[in-house]
Amino acid sequence: MTGREILHKMKEKVGISSSADSGKGKSKMSRNITHGFHLVKAKSHHDMEDYIVAQFKEVDDNELGLFAIFDGHLSHIIPDYLRSHLFDTILKEPNFWTEPENAMRRAYRITDTKILEKAGDLGRGGSTAVTAILINCQKLVVANVGDSRVVLCKNGVAKQLSVDHEPSTEREEIENRGGFVSTFPGDVPRVDGQLAVARAFGDKNLKEHLSSEPDVAMEMIDDDTDCIILASDGLWKVMSNQEAVDTIKNIKDARSAAKRLTEEALNRRSSDDISCVVVKFQ
Repeated sequence: MTGREILHKMKEKVGISSSADSGKGKSKMSRNITHGFHLVKAKSHHDMEDYIVAQFKEVDDNELGLFAIFDGHLSHIIPDYLRSHLFDTILKEPNFWTEPENAMRRAYRITDTKILEKAGDLGRGGSTAVTAILINCQKLVVANVGDSRVVLCKNGVAKQLSVDHEPSTEREEIENRGGFVSTFPGDVPRVDGQLAVARAFGDKNLKEHLSSEPDVAMEMIDDDTDCIILASDGLWKVMSNQEAVDTIKNIKDARSAAKRLTEEALNRRSSDDISCVVVKFQ
């Protein structure tokens, strides 16, 4: 095996992102469940700011599917920190197996506190996050802050499991914290005229007016479940939830499906970093 092949295998295992990266894996508990991912860097002068996790992990007699998108802004360090630490913090919560939703909420808070404490080392900026944990191929628990999104498909119908945290919809909460929402400059609503999401990790200079409290959802996986799609807003800015699931409904290979979605987003002139994880259940 060449050095390049070894590096690619390492990237597949841990879900490291780069300017153009892809990988795939499968469950040991259910041979029907597979995952694939694909990332494309925007045509811009900044470093790639999207990072992903996509892996199956055995914990005692259980199997966990760990999937995430971390979309940084003004930083690639903070999404990289989240990739390395957030799931570990979630799984260390003592009530994870009995109350996974509460464990994810608490882990999000703990992680954001640590990021703010390390601001001198991690620097400015922040990151959105959407995390999905598949427990023993049966229960899916999702949490998110920001506008990266996870969509479930059952019987061909798309269902959004995450919540897009936009400044325009959370204006009252932002103003109650002493902040404001403005579309100047430009036409995109931003917190304090700077950030186009209302919830995020990091962003120490805006934290008084931002929340890092995640929305959490739980969904049971059954025989009608086709797939889930996690993606950064580089995909969702140009494609609806239903368009996304329709685009890959006839593609069985999960990595090919993720790549097809990023290609379609580029065809629709998405100008942002695009990262996509697809989990197939059929």
